[in-house]
Amino acid sequence: MDLILWRHAEADEPQGGCDDLARMLTSRGEKQAQRMAHWLDRQLPEGLRVLCSPAKRTEQTVLALGRKYKLRAELLPGGTGEDLLELVQWPAQKGAVLVVGHQPMLGAAAALILGLPQQNCAVRKGAVWWLRHRERQGQAETVVMAVQSPELL
Repeated sequence: MDLILWRHAEADEPQGGCDDLARMLTSRGEKQAQRMAHWLDRQLPEGLRVLCSPAKRTEQTVLALGRKYKLRAELLPGGTGEDLLELVQWPAQKGAVLVVGHQPMLGAAAALILGLPQQNCAVRKGAVWWLRHRERQGQAETVVMAVQSPELL
């Protein structure tokens, strides 16, 4: 199974009384999403499932990819890494899943998968972490396929 974690690109700062879920990407965030979507589009396998948080900034991020996606309330801010892994059925699911979501959920899921002692990895805005579960000589392994930031594209 491949699990690709994509954090939403840069969004407007929260304003007093502003609905967090309605926050939109900044112009810089739109450029980050486009750069990362272009890179991802060349790498992503056939049959990929795309899941996205219903927050406006995540949906704007995934729209840059131009592929079908499903909004999932389980990916809203406040969820846990365990929630994400249960949703995607890591590591039992076959194929590849792209999750567009938020910190700290994405970083917590990565930390759980990688067995890190801290409970969270920092995933930069607009960045992608690509993790693969495989069996090799009867042993389960996690391979870090890529960690990509839009600033490096």
